[in-house]
Amino acid sequence: MKYMLLIYSDPVVWEALTEAERASLGPEHAALIGELEASGEWVGGSVLAPPERSRAVRVRNGAVQVVDGPFAEVKEHLAGYDIVDCDGMERAAEIAARIPDARLARVEIRPMVGPEA
Repeated sequence: MKYMLLIYSDPVVWEALTEAERASLGPEHAALIGELEASGEWVGGSVLAPPERSRAVRVRNGAVQVVDGPFAEVKEHLAGYDIVDCDGMERAAEIAARIPDARLARVEIRPMVGPEA
């Protein structure tokens, strides 16, 4: 089954890290991806641009509105995602727990449904 692991970040926590701590997170995540590629569980993933560069699109009464997003009161933001194809939710949780950001904010596990999953 395919799962999307939604990786959230908290800017307050990120800023509190030392430069060395921040620098270690990328290689740690890359090593996990390498293991998942070797096991055949890796499907894909990406880092996302910061929320300041995002936009939200709404259609109301046929009118398209494009606004800055997300809202300022949001503490955490979606920072990236990984897609894995593994045996079940328990294995997806094991993988999610090894994503460095799980120690800093959270990683949400979402089963993928539909034709592409």
